[in-house]
Amino acid sequence: MTERSVNFSSRILLRLVLLGALVLVVLVLNVKFIDALYFTRQLTQAGFIINGSIIAVFLLGLVKIILSLMRYMREEAAIERLATRLQDGHENPLKGVSGRSIIARRYNTLHGLSEKYARINHSALASTLLARESTRTSFARYVSNILILTGVFGTIVSLSIALAGASNLLDSMQGSENMSLVIHGMSTALSTTITAILCYLFYGYFYLKLGDAQQNVLSKVEEFTSVWLLPRFSRDCDSLVHEVSGLVGGLHDAADGMRMVQQDFSVAGDNLRAVVTELAERVGQTSADINEVKRLLRDGFRLPPEDR
Repeated sequence: MTERSVNFSSRILLRLVLLGALVLVVLVLNVKFIDALYFTRQLTQAGFIINGSIIAVFLLGLVKIILSLMRYMREEAAIERLATRLQDGHENPLKGVSGRSIIARRYNTLHGLSEKYARINHSALASTLLARESTRTSFARYVSNILILTGVFGTIVSLSIALAGASNLLDSMQGSENMSLVIHGMSTALSTTITAILCYLFYGYFYLKLGDAQQNVLSKVEEFTSVWLLPRFSRDCDSLVHEVSGLVGGLHDAADGMRMVQQDFSVAGDNLRAVVTELAERVGQTSADINEVKRLLRDGFRLPPEDR
């Protein structure tokens, strides 16, 4: 598993923090313009209510995105930890892995099916996981869908205020107050549209990145299942065929090894036979030499010949 895939969610979260800090700096540098656009000379509370609602919806959705990214960070770490423990051959691979994580639940599910000798349907497990994870981002998706509509709603309300002021302007000879109301309605329509568009641009990008983080985690879970868990727990016909094929291959290797051992024993036997033959020849030669020495000693000391 690559470092990029393990730290995918953390990179997105870091990007969100940095971009959010940059936006705050821009807002602070343009505080006078913001004050003039949103706060100064507001005749009604419509602008405060609509813009506040847009900001509130935006922040709620952003909090949901941040919490989801933090959750996927933990999921990536759990997958990496379980993979490391399986590679090291630990007896309890789930030690140190949160039991609420996706990969721990998948491990326990496959382990339970394996103990019951049930068939493991990987496609069904993947579809169920995808459906369950889709429900976790439904609120973020809802915010993404309605965020731009809140700006449209604010524009409509503001234009209604402007039209009301225009209507009063036509009906009354004293038009300064009504003209201010018309200008206020147009200004509120502009401010709500700007707020909704900017919030949607920021939120929409990180909502798409949240989907990327979700797909990254789900793909790693399915990859981990295929590479590590199914060979460990699968008990269907295909896995049995693969196991039998592995056993047959192992038998072939064992037979080749026994054949090589037999050849080594044959060579060793030939070498041992040659050594025994050479040793027998040397023993016979030594016995003849001893007899010759004994004969020379008898002749030298004029001893009687040895009785046969």
